Amino acid sequence: MILKTEKLTKAFGGLRAVDKVDLDVQEGDIHAIIGPNGAGKSTFFNLVTHYLDQDEGRVIFKGEDITNLPPHRICKKGVVRCFQRANIYPMLTVAESVQMAVLSQQGRTLNMFRPARNMSRSEVADILASTDLSEQADVRGDALSHGDKKRLELAIALGNRPELLLLDEPTAGMSGEETRATMELIKGLRDRMNLTILFTEHDMSVVFGIARRITVLHQGCIIADGVPDKVRSNEEVQQIYLGAEA
Repeated sequence: MILKTEKLTKAFGGLRAVDKVDLDVQEGDIHAIIGPNGAGKSTFFNLVTHYLDQDEGRVIFKGEDITNLPPHRICKKGVVRCFQRANIYPMLTVAESVQMAVLSQQGRTLNMFRPARNMSRSEVADILASTDLSEQADVRGDALSHGDKKRLELAIALGNRPELLLLDEPTAGMSGEETRATMELIKGLRDRMNLTILFTEHDMSVVFGIARRITVLHQGCIIADGVPDKVRSNEEVQQIYLGAEA
């Protein structure tokens, strides 16, 4: 087990967005969290990465309590997140953006006595190749298409050397072709880089096509958890969320 949450809870006024969630993620898995809008998925991610303070509960990563660590320390330990909206450096080139992540993870800063472009070039090139961005290396972030911006955010995340990668709706706003290509890319990265993937997604064809385990949230609580076939056949899940899609 690489990640475990214990009674993780967050309320906004009288609304419990995440309500005593006990979740475990197995190392090497591709694990999806699904649920209707407002089910608590993004809030749960915010608690795991400490972009929000929990009201109660704990987050355990590789046996260590990381609940109250600041986000940058959690990232350094190997829990790296991509957001719903691509979070990139618009004025930097693709290569420079990934280089910034690599140098930050290494605890290195740009040195006036050493040309920045020569620092960690090999690792940056490997990441760009892994995310199909090599041909875009010299393109500025703000000039990329939506799909390429999402791939760049993924490349930046890889520059932080994740062990657990959290993807918040990785295919949001993509065409069907871009969606298929992105999920195949993510699956391939998991296999090549020994990553564990935890992701949220509204596209059920994506979820049931790639996830090895699915957790369903409703009103902040887990209502189902297990392999895709088990979740698909769960009557409560069908009534609340999947409906005819199941």
